[in-house]
Amino acid sequence: MGGRRAVVEPLAEAPAGWLAARDAGGQFHFPALVEHAEWAALIPGIERAGGDVATALPRLAAYIAAVLSWNRTVSNLISRSDEARLVSRHLAESIEPAGWLREFDAARWVDLGSGAGFPAIPLAMVGIGRKWLLVESRRPKTLFLKKVTQDLGLVDVHIAHARLEDLVHGDELGDPHPDAVRAGGFPFDALTSRATMTLPPTLEIAEACVRPGGHAFLWKGSARVREKAENVAWNERWDEAGELAFEGGNVAVCNFILNR
Repeated sequence: MGGRRAVVEPLAEAPAGWLAARDAGGQFHFPALVEHAEWAALIPGIERAGGDVATALPRLAAYIAAVLSWNRTVSNLISRSDEARLVSRHLAESIEPAGWLREFDAARWVDLGSGAGFPAIPLAMVGIGRKWLLVESRRPKTLFLKKVTQDLGLVDVHIAHARLEDLVHGDELGDPHPDAVRAGGFPFDALTSRATMTLPPTLEIAEACVRPGGHAFLWKGSARVREKAENVAWNERWDEAGELAFEGGNVAVCNFILNR
């Protein structure tokens, strides 16, 4: 980390007034958070997932505050211009489909290219899955993920510094990665991926990671129709199983089921 130290004190430049919803000890309070529309808007999604809103919302706020702090004091997790949309876009898009994902009753999840932790960390916080493996190839982001999951007590969320396509094959001796073992090992019940690669190569990687009948949930933009049509080889192994579009329809979570 180049000798730079993460700062956890309240940020001097807040993108929104919600940071004032915490006390001198850094703890966020539910009644103060819900006074802010962007946080109140998350409540229906948390409820659909079966999460306890009064507990989940302050924990989610602590996570977002950690993303902001790390982004400004250690290394980039997101672009600075995107900080103002951390709640209204990144967090909302992670939580909105949680109730739908819960319907598939997947216990063990793997997240491809976790970055700052969206959507996996918010989903884990609201009760989706029993174990998670977050896979990230960039070391600074891996360091953040390990720190924030430890600080937030997410003991069933495990972090692997690797490329997922390499991780699935184990080390040079074929032994499984210890973090994958702690998350239950391959294959997983479901995979998530948000803002990573195009659809066909993502499904190619997912094929090696999930069990037959398992799911790949991909957060895709308006190009998803074109990506599905450009290379149709993926549909020999995957069945489309619907999608959940966000307001406006530009972004949707697409569900694919491995049919082999």
